Amino acid sequence: MGDSDSLATKAAGEKSTASSSTAPHGSRLANGSANGQRYMQTNGNNVVLVRRVRRKDEGIWKPLARWFVEHQVGLSLNLLSLLVLAHACIPRARIHTRKFFHLSYYNEATGKYATGQDDLCLIAAFIVLFTGLRAGTMDYVLAPFAKLNGITNRKDMTRFSEQAWLLIYYMIFWPTGVYLYVNSPAWLNMREIWTDWPNRELGGLLKGYMLAQWAFWLQQIVVINIEDRRKDHWQMFSHHLITTALISSCYCYYFTRVGLFILVIMDVVDLFLPVAKCLKYCGYKMLCDLTFVLFMVSWFVARHVFYLMVCWSIYAHTPVIMPNGCFVGPNDSLVGPTETPAGFAYLIEPFFNATGRVCFNETIKWAFLTPLLLLQGITIFWFTMIIRVAIKVIRGDGAEDSRSDDEYEEDEDEEELIYEEIHPLEQEVGVEDLDLKSWERRNGLKKQASASGVSLPGHSDRKELLGRIGCEKQVE
Repeated sequence: MGDSDSLATKAAGEKSTASSSTAPHGSRLANGSANGQRYMQTNGNNVVLVRRVRRKDEGIWKPLARWFVEHQVGLSLNLLSLLVLAHACIPRARIHTRKFFHLSYYNEATGKYATGQDDLCLIAAFIVLFTGLRAGTMDYVLAPFAKLNGITNRKDMTRFSEQAWLLIYYMIFWPTGVYLYVNSPAWLNMREIWTDWPNRELGGLLKGYMLAQWAFWLQQIVVINIEDRRKDHWQMFSHHLITTALISSCYCYYFTRVGLFILVIMDVVDLFLPVAKCLKYCGYKMLCDLTFVLFMVSWFVARHVFYLMVCWSIYAHTPVIMPNGCFVGPNDSLVGPTETPAGFAYLIEPFFNATGRVCFNETIKWAFLTPLLLLQGITIFWFTMIIRVAIKVIRGDGAEDSRSDDEYEEDEDEEELIYEEIHPLEQEVGVEDLDLKSWERRNGLKKQASASGVSLPGHSDRKELLGRIGCEKQVE
């Protein structure tokens, strides 16, 4: 309500209200003026029609998610500060708090790290850290940078900040993954991915890399469910779930070499896409189109050539190279292979017991390969949409990613106005007997102010207010 007279609104001109919540036939404005009153009264039926704000039914989750989004930086900073203070000031707690800051299960004899449930503490710390870094970087670094580049639309500024944050993340983690892959025995040798299994220890950098990637994708699942949904929400949600399941499976089943390779070939694509989107928002159309071409090439090569090579290697190489059966015990006293037990409980044992039974057989091969093929199906679907964008570029329409850039087409204003019938009491009372404050509280109305934020003098006068809403006797 932006008029200086905040009790009067343009009811006659509000099409959305008239179309969705039309007043009954025969009703008229109390004063008959062009500026309709907030309160209306019918002819002859002595029924007051009150125009009120009706909010869409959001349930409990959406306001909670909105609150969480607005306080991401503060929540993350407070949680991490509490951990640091507890670690620094409470010596007895350090045996527990150090798990949130250091890699666990270090083996001094080998200089490597084993795996275990204490790794979940570091994953949780990474999730909180990524949440705070993402929100803080977007709000205080990337959004101002977007303004400097001429982006003034709030929605475009948000999209620019999101994509720039992803670019920062992948510019750190993709080179790290490449470094680890180049220095691994599997460098340019697909068969070496499966040798030396099950090695239950890994280097510190590789372990930190895998745990951070695991935490990042868990955090992405949270992000897409608390922020505004995009057109492909369920595809993205499925993608994140499958990716998280694969990372956890690679880590717990000691397939870290193949997990590292898959992350490297998937992440390289996400270097080009954020750049193309940021260039689009900044208005650099030609550079956006050129970057989009590089993105398409990298997508096809990485996700439909190298990725399928990994799937083929799982299908063809693992039965030949990897031993069938189960292994038990820590890395320095590993026992096996033994026969696979009956049932399917052994399939989930590695997720709960790092020194327990870990097996490989035909069932596990397909349990690992099937999600990879499902993920390939999602990427093929997305690639068809990318091709449509490429056709637009060839026609000269410019690159615009239709995969995940836009939200659902919804009005940003989640409020609508309705007219509610208020039947007066049959009993006549004086003006002084009306409890206006209680009535305002029941109907969700607050004392209004002018557009400048200063209350008008007449609004505090009870009789004048009653005159405005038509409750005072009219002089005929």
